[in-house]
Order: sequence, then structure tokens, then C-alpha cells
Amino acid sequence: MSYPGVRPRRLRGTAAMRRLVAENRVSPAELVLPLFVREGLPEPRPIPSLPGVMQHSRESLRKAAAEAVAAGVGGLMLFGVPQQRDPEGSAGTDPRGVLNVAIGDVVAEVGDSTVVMSDLCLDEFTDHGHCGVLAADGTVDNDATLVRYSEMALVQAAAGAHVLGLSGMMDGQVQAVRRALDAAGHEQVAILAYAAKYASACYGPFRDAVESTLEGDRQTYQQHPANSREALREVALDVAEGADIVMVKPALPYLDVIAAVRDAVQVPVAAYQVSGEYAMVEAAAANGWLDRERVVAETLTSIRRAGAQIILTYWATEAARALR
Repeated sequence: MSYPGVRPRRLRGTAAMRRLVAENRVSPAELVLPLFVREGLPEPRPIPSLPGVMQHSRESLRKAAAEAVAAGVGGLMLFGVPQQRDPEGSAGTDPRGVLNVAIGDVVAEVGDSTVVMSDLCLDEFTDHGHCGVLAADGTVDNDATLVRYSEMALVQAAAGAHVLGLSGMMDGQVQAVRRALDAAGHEQVAILAYAAKYASACYGPFRDAVESTLEGDRQTYQQHPANSREALREVALDVAEGADIVMVKPALPYLDVIAAVRDAVQVPVAAYQVSGEYAMVEAAAANGWLDRERVVAETLTSIRRAGAQIILTYWATEAARALR
């Protein structure tokens, strides 16, 4: 008996046909590679909870940056791990601090052939591990932290960063940094606002990567996982304050939020496929429980399909090579 109806399977019969009619594609130029550089390392050091990811030395960081650019990766996000930390996060505003030196190294290596981004937050530099300075009662002092962020922004811009990634989730952080940059003549430095950064359990391996000293949690400033309308409010505030790009973090648990943000704004939307997302796939693949390459491609496609046109992922270089 012949089925007389519509046959959608006609468009799935061959790889060439599926490729022709694909609604979404991930491009290497849309991928951003997070990179960690640790002060004083003579050679790169593996991060056990992030298989294949390293804490870099200055020399190996330049090499990894060049390899990513050669693969076609669209951007690099730099994180610094200092040897010494204090309550104010002084290493973050020291022009000779590990992150600021690394920005200069990478810009010298790759120039304008990719977008060099830097993490603008205090958590890697404070001895208490919070994303801001603390008040006398131990809470994070929002407005005092804005002063420190503005100081960090000027040092990172002077080092050559093209984009500053404001990841601390402080109220008013975009406005404070934008004003500081403009007043100092850095009008061309762009702001990537971590506009909807959730208080997620998926950040554990990242905290290993930056040797986090955090005690407690960040639930008083990062967003509650139950809320999506709140994310749209945060995004709207950041756009109004001057954000050039907005980001949702993590990615896979918040695909609905990515889609909602994409519909709500006219600026580019980014998503961070965070360390826990990466580590879960790598662990399952190591046990033979899934096809690693297919799952990597599928997860990246799902983030792109949800509406993110910029994806931060630890697979960026590998994925870019595969896509090319």
C-alpha cells in the first residue's frame, strides 16, 4: 500500500541533501577558545578535571593562540592565575600582572587576526575567591567593586584587549566600565556582558583551572537557575548601559534562555559552553558511553540553533578544524 501523503524524508536521504537543507550551521569564526595562563609556569600543566585543557605558560599560551587562529577560531578569551592574591585582587590591576602581560603577549602574537578577549572579574585575583571586594560584614560590596572593575578595564584596554568580558554580575558594571573606557580614550574597546550568568553547579572544573579559593557560593549576585524572565531584565539593563554583546552562561542547561534573549535584543548573543558541560562529555566518552565527536558537534549545533552566534567552548580549536 503506497502512502499518499507528504514525505519529509526526501530531504534526509543523503549526506549531501541533509547538508543542503540544514537550517543552522556552526562556523569556526563563531567559536571562542577560553585559555588559562598561570604565573610562573615553566611549561603547560594539565588540568585533571578538564582533559585536554591546560594551564599555560606564557610561551605555550602564544603557541595555543597561534594554533587556534590557524584553525579559524574567531576569538580567544584569556583568564589569568596569579601566584599571589589579596582581598582587593591587586594582581588584576597590576600592568605586570599575569593576565595583563598575557593580553600583550597574545596581541603581539596574533594581532588583529582574531578577537582577543579578557576576563574582567576579580575572582581569580582575590584571596577570598569572590567576584568583588568585600564589605565589613563579609558580603560583596557592589559599588566598591565597580571602582575596581573600572580600574581593571583601563589596564586591560591598555594591554591591547579588543573585548572585555564582564563576568562578575555586579549591578551597573557595564555602565561603570563603559564610562571609564570612554573617558580614557578607549571608545573602540568592546564590552561582552555576561548578562545572564547563572549560579550553576557546572563551574567546578573551571574553579580547578583558576585554583579558586572561594568558600561559600555566589548566589547573591549570580542568577537563580529557576528564573528566565529575570534574565531578560538583566540583558535589557546591560544593553541600555552600553553592552556590545550579551552572553548567557552556562549554555546547554539554558538553551531556552538563549532563545528568549535572541528574540529580545538586537546585539549579538553569545553563550559559554562551560567547564562542566565539557567535562561531562569527555568523561562519558572516556568510558565509551557515547560517540565523542558526534556529541561535540551536536551540542555546538544546539547552542547555535537556540540563537547564540558566538560560542565559547573548550573544543573551539578542535571543532574549527573539523568544520573546515
